[in-house]
Amino acid sequence: QTTTVQQTKQKRTLDRKTMGDIPPEITTAHLLLRGLVPSLLGCPVGEETGGGGGVRASAFQMTYRKDLPKLGVEGGGLTGKVSWNLGKRHGTDNAALSLPRDDDEGSSSSFGETCEEFYSALEAAANRLISESPGVTRYDFDSEDGAVERLGSMVLDAGQVAARDKRAKKARKAEAAGEDAEASPPASVGRIESGGSTMSLALLHGPTLLPLSELGRLEILRSDPRAESGIVCNKRKCEVSVKFAVYPAGDGGGAAVETSPVPDSVDTREAMSKEIRAGEGLALQEAAVARAMARVSTSDPPESAAAKSQDGGGGTKDEEMVVTAFEVSGAIDYGKLIEKFGSRPLTPHLLRRLENVTVARGTVPRLHRFLRREIFFSHRDIERICELLEGWYGVSPPDEGEVAGNVVAPSEMAVPSGPCPIYLYTGRGPSSAAMHLGHLVPFLFTAWLQRAFQCPLVIQMTDDEKFIFKGEYDPERSGDGSTGPDPCRTGDNLDHFANLTMENARDIIACGFIKDKTFLFSDLDYVGRMYPNIVRIWKAVTVNQVNGVFGFDGMSNIGKAAFPAVQAAPSFGSSFPNVLGSEDDDAGREANLACLIPCAIDQDPYFRLTRDVAHKLVPRNHPLGGKPALIHSKFFPPLQGATGKMSSSDANSAIFLTDTPEDIERKIKVHAFSGGRETKKLQEELGADLDVDVSYQWLRFFLEDDDELARIGREYGSGKGEYWSTGAVKARLVEVLKEIVSEHLGRRSGVDDGVVREWMTERFLK
Repeated sequence: QTTTVQQTKQKRTLDRKTMGDIPPEITTAHLLLRGLVPSLLGCPVGEETGGGGGVRASAFQMTYRKDLPKLGVEGGGLTGKVSWNLGKRHGTDNAALSLPRDDDEGSSSSFGETCEEFYSALEAAANRLISESPGVTRYDFDSEDGAVERLGSMVLDAGQVAARDKRAKKARKAEAAGEDAEASPPASVGRIESGGSTMSLALLHGPTLLPLSELGRLEILRSDPRAESGIVCNKRKCEVSVKFAVYPAGDGGGAAVETSPVPDSVDTREAMSKEIRAGEGLALQEAAVARAMARVSTSDPPESAAAKSQDGGGGTKDEEMVVTAFEVSGAIDYGKLIEKFGSRPLTPHLLRRLENVTVARGTVPRLHRFLRREIFFSHRDIERICELLEGWYGVSPPDEGEVAGNVVAPSEMAVPSGPCPIYLYTGRGPSSAAMHLGHLVPFLFTAWLQRAFQCPLVIQMTDDEKFIFKGEYDPERSGDGSTGPDPCRTGDNLDHFANLTMENARDIIACGFIKDKTFLFSDLDYVGRMYPNIVRIWKAVTVNQVNGVFGFDGMSNIGKAAFPAVQAAPSFGSSFPNVLGSEDDDAGREANLACLIPCAIDQDPYFRLTRDVAHKLVPRNHPLGGKPALIHSKFFPPLQGATGKMSSSDANSAIFLTDTPEDIERKIKVHAFSGGRETKKLQEELGADLDVDVSYQWLRFFLEDDDELARIGREYGSGKGEYWSTGAVKARLVEVLKEIVSEHLGRRSGVDDGVVREWMTERFLK
């Protein structure tokens, strides 16, 4: 056979090594994949110190030894193989990425295609990093024990753990026999930093480490899933195997990485993150979500009892689930959304931790009803927010197993020293003059969070976004340059959205925020302060990433592709130097503040993209690595059915804050979809289907009394008692809504343009 130039380079590389030495290209490629594969999967790089919480790589298979005779065959030579066991249940407990499942009902060709997508993405990510050549560092230790003690057991793969266990067993036998135990051997650890964060940290298998650029090209070998790379993913087992081949850039004579002093500590928070950290992985996840949505659109969801008994309304089997940043419709499966978006559920213990830093500190009397009733149900990094607040107050977290509900608020509020380590960020896209009750949900909860945490808050009014997506141009509206009140006006309606900002701001202010701790701003006015961070985000995110997440194409205006960076910028405290900063000498403090964003889960795609590049916009010691934390709400259902979310574009789907008491009563009685039965007899026998009954679902959002809500649900669901009927439940809802809207309008009446401008004045918050 003819030997190619590349194969000749491989042979020269191998000729200068003995069989006992692992080629440095193999050592370096293994270190790269040890960090890159978990980055793509969205799982920690090995186990944390003390065990648990991670996915450890398998023992390294040095396949280059048996592949040496195949130097004349493509793919032979510099090869290695490693795998990751992600556990049971399709790996969903340990990996954020939705992997192809070999037990799906779809065709085997579909499984093969998605496996190919994964390995193509992994190969592309590896070669991108080789091209970018991020920093590679080597640390030498006198003993392997010293390396593990300093850096943790995450540096070990399963084979190295087994070897340590074997040495420990021999040491115990030697000690029992009064003999000297085998000393822990010297060890070297390699580290790869990408974007200022540790991507990979691992005990090296070979004596020499190279810069990534020396690898030239890396190929994922996948023609035979049994012998090369393959995925096994089902309910019993999920394992990803990777066999690779390296094609060095030169003749193998590149300079090795020199030894660096061992630092006191290495920040591994990014590497230990349980989220997808590689852009190629995010693209894979978006493709998986798209496939899942396509499956949902062609399948029949379970039909509720009430839906079987009547035509029309919510929850019918014909309605598909669609959840994107721009559209929400259909019967929503929130468990599936958590799985597909890669967020995590709010557990009872997390609620107890929130209670520990709020109710137990005397800032609020109890957890908000939205938390008590799982209306806010999902999160990203809430446990890290709790850690910061626990440190601020100087309190320990509650014991595992403790749940919320038993804490009695003290009579006096705790006052910790120093400023709060977090701030809140929420916003509103002003698309109509009148806001509806669905718009109030995140603002009511954010106002509670602000009181509970006693922290600053920034509220973004995205008038720019609404113009980009909904703006209009009419040449007849443009000025003639000489006559009229505004002769130089353009023919667009940008000013319309700026005016809506002022109108909506009145409703937002009326939600009860703390003025001294709140900055409300219009993008059209404030974007200059945020522009440096917007530019940084533009630099860090590719057009393909934005299009993949939001579905833009060549027909979209450039503003749509650019806007996600504008919405991401308030996630970074450095966007508000004169708001979140300090009037004292603590310059730059705002850059290290952690951000918490309460939002409906359809807004999560904006911030998944933000979190992927966040480390590039903050100092290295930022407590969350720059990533904003999120807490997600369920959707507030429209009147016509407990699916999708309420919309301003359909007046009969919503209760607006400008509706009269008569409007409220009419809309509820006429348009609120009922989960009750067709006849009194059936209602008394079967009770209502509470899951699809809009009146009951709205009471879950707005009725404060838990005992009363439980009673209504019990009686309506059984068809017995005072609230046995739809009419009685609707009547109670009308009373609750009239009171809420009346009180809101009372507060709003005191908010004029002058008050709005005060809230929108750039100033240091307390």
